[in-house]
Amino acid sequence: MFYEIRTYRLKNGTIPQYLKVVEEEGIEIQKSHLGTLVGYFFSEIGTINEIVHIWAFASLDDREARRQRLMADPRWQAFLPKIRDLIEVAENKIMKPASFSPGASSTDDIRNTRRTNQNRDKGT
Repeated sequence: MFYEIRTYRLKNGTIPQYLKVVEEEGIEIQKSHLGTLVGYFFSEIGTINEIVHIWAFASLDDREARRQRLMADPRWQAFLPKIRDLIEVAENKIMKPASFSPGASSTDDIRNTRRTNQNRDKGT
């Protein structure tokens, strides 16, 4: 199991605008290709104007294939300009969980996370 942690520092005061357009358009496109969204966060205390989203992948090859499909999607290409100018700095990390961490067993945890996310999206 690998986790991609994407951190964006946005222009001052643009978090509401960014979250609105991601919620209304972007997140469904991402989820249709990237699969398991672990979480999507914005800063409340600490570094201001920061967005962090975390995605789970079975392997680095899985991540690469999913990111390629996302980047090839015309809907994603049309969406990117809506957020691109709001982002000042972008950082990307790939993390592996320690053996004792939640999420360490790839197959069971990724299935459970996907099932939980699907149920949440359906309102169950």
